[in-house]
Amino acid sequence: MARGDLTDEQWVRLEALFPALPVMGRKPRDRRQVFDGIWWRARTGSPWRDVPPRYGPWETLYSVFRRWQNDGTWARVLEKLQVKADAAGHIEWDVSVDSTICRVHQHAAGARKRETTIRAGRVRTVWRPSRPTTRA
Repeated sequence: MARGDLTDEQWVRLEALFPALPVMGRKPRDRRQVFDGIWWRARTGSPWRDVPPRYGPWETLYSVFRRWQNDGTWARVLEKLQVKADAAGHIEWDVSVDSTICRVHQHAAGARKRETTIRAGRVRTVWRPSRPTTRA
């Protein structure tokens, strides 16, 4: 077992949350090894091709990850883990949002369209085209 891989106790808790193994076809690769490989990639943020060979071929890890992502397995596992943690009192659902410090960068306000100028008591809308890059 490598550093960062799941312990036996953690795997026993997590294994029950995944879908049942298929009955037909070839016996799939060890689920714990595949999960540890996916977990290693998620922890490190490295490309799939850089997953160490001890976890199996990166193509297998990627295909299992994508299959579980498309069929909603990851969402169901997360939901079940949250329910268990909430029942045990490990999660606090209090959220505090303070918007007084949220500022938008000046360039994030949108594209310049028209400018309103106030001169001598009159409001005038001015269209300012961008400057040409070459002289005519």
